Amino acid sequence: MPTTTTKEKSPVPSFEPSINIKPNSIAVISLSLSLSLWKLQLDFLSSAMASQACLLLQKQLKDLCKHPVDGFSAGLVDEKNIFEWSVTIIGPPDTLYEGGFFNAIMSFPQNYPNSPPTVRFTSDIWHPNVYTDGRVCISILHPPGDDPSGYELASERWTPVHTVESIMLSIISMLSGPNDESPANVEAAKEWREKRDEFKKKVSRCVRKSQEML
Repeated sequence: MPTTTTKEKSPVPSFEPSINIKPNSIAVISLSLSLSLWKLQLDFLSSAMASQACLLLQKQLKDLCKHPVDGFSAGLVDEKNIFEWSVTIIGPPDTLYEGGFFNAIMSFPQNYPNSPPTVRFTSDIWHPNVYTDGRVCISILHPPGDDPSGYELASERWTPVHTVESIMLSIISMLSGPNDESPANVEAAKEWREKRDEFKKKVSRCVRKSQEML
């Protein structure tokens, strides 16, 4: 009778899952999660602030349309963008800028009214407190806090209580009485102090040009 030989079964290799995470890897993962959560919080806060700014600007625009203020007009550059306004400032009477119609763009940040807008003339204008690229430089448009140069008091700078109307009235006041102590346009300030006739000629040219652009 033939003998049967039984083969011994070779042991089946076992594969146990092995996770080898170094302590510094855990720290990296934890930091990455923290940064992701922080970014989500920032995105949420930014969205909330933008919504608040949007509602406030819509209200201010509606109020100005219902109750226009002498000296300026305002509207949107693009109806789909509440954060960019087109404004026209009428040169105040009994000033060198009388008769002028000066156009400007007012751009609002997403966190308005916590931060101020910027105002930039697109019409040519010669003034000590307007940079050569048209940007307006007055205290009310400077961020809150102390002035490092010491020219402005904190109370003179931007606060969230300001509105489009108060900004525009401040710019009209600027046209009526330039501040040559801390000028944005040094050459214009020098002419204002030392060569008033030359200053007047340049302003007159700007006024005429603004009238021609109507």
